[in-house]
Amino acid sequence: MNITIRNAQLEQVPEPDKGYIGKVELVVEGHAEPYEVTLFTKRGKEWDYSLHFLNEPGKEEEILALETLISEDDDTFDRIIDAVWDFYEANEENSASE
Repeated sequence: MNITIRNAQLEQVPEPDKGYIGKVELVVEGHAEPYEVTLFTKRGKEWDYSLHFLNEPGKEEEILALETLISEDDDTFDRIIDAVWDFYEANEENSASE
């Protein structure tokens, strides 16, 4: 399954959780609709996520196939997590240089 990440964002959650909330927009080749993965972690350790269609509802079999891939393929899940961290680190660097 060929996945293209279009956008990512990540914010730190204030006390007491000291966690992060993020979103990744992605497109899967051959799927009719784009997706959004919403992510949450406490202290940047273990991540929970929710997968949904970004704009319009799509085919159930397509979202289920992507859900299976994300939950069973560590490389795919890690790529999504890396996208939000890359976004966060780039924004931290930009904030520090201003």
